[in-house]
Amino acid sequence: MAGNYNVLLIDDDIELTELISAYLSSNGFTVKCLHHGENVLEAVDEFRPDVIILDLMLPGIDGLTICKNIRPDFHGAIIMLTALGDDIDEVTGLEVGADDYLAKPVKPRVLLAHIRSQLRRQSTIQQTSQENGIFCYGQQIKLDATKRTVTNNNQQVQLSSAEFDLLWLLAKNVGTIIKREELHQQIFRLPYDGIDRSIDLRISRIRKKLNDDPKEPQIIKTVRNVGYLLAL
Repeated sequence: MAGNYNVLLIDDDIELTELISAYLSSNGFTVKCLHHGENVLEAVDEFRPDVIILDLMLPGIDGLTICKNIRPDFHGAIIMLTALGDDIDEVTGLEVGADDYLAKPVKPRVLLAHIRSQLRRQSTIQQTSQENGIFCYGQQIKLDATKRTVTNNNQQVQLSSAEFDLLWLLAKNVGTIIKREELHQQIFRLPYDGIDRSIDLRISRIRKKLNDDPKEPQIIKTVRNVGYLLAL
């Protein structure tokens, strides 16, 4: 696994960065090195790394602060390096968004194995997200089963877990009428008694959160005496 992957290496140990950079380059990676904590955000924006190797102790801005600052907008892997043996540093690093942690001195081949592991994990996440992502209502609404999120016109919609499960069930059958009893069976794992209005109440709440007019709904349509349909 290499080629077309960018690695941003941030460490003030010049000898170590040269060694790691040469090794990773020989294995097909494109490597950019920084030796301080300044201008990291700019480097991430310009270089667009797939993986960031980040030393904990840096002149200027420390690695934990850098990790915390870049994590909200950087979705690749962050592997932290440290010469310290204190477990609390590892815990803190993971809490601020690091994906992996290695103690220095680190052997280049060990680091390479960790980089490849993180790239495989990222690839699996992206593939699963693509497979489990559904667009509906003219691409306006997107459901992501991996993150269990819903967006409407790129705006996050806050659904309860139960509401998401119901909307996801409709989305998997988008454009198809799903009978009320089938929805009830799938959601509650119980036969529908013809009286319970739990599904209808949840549909009502979902419509409200999607700004779907309850009098003339366009997103989740009611098929009288049958069930519901999520519009394509």
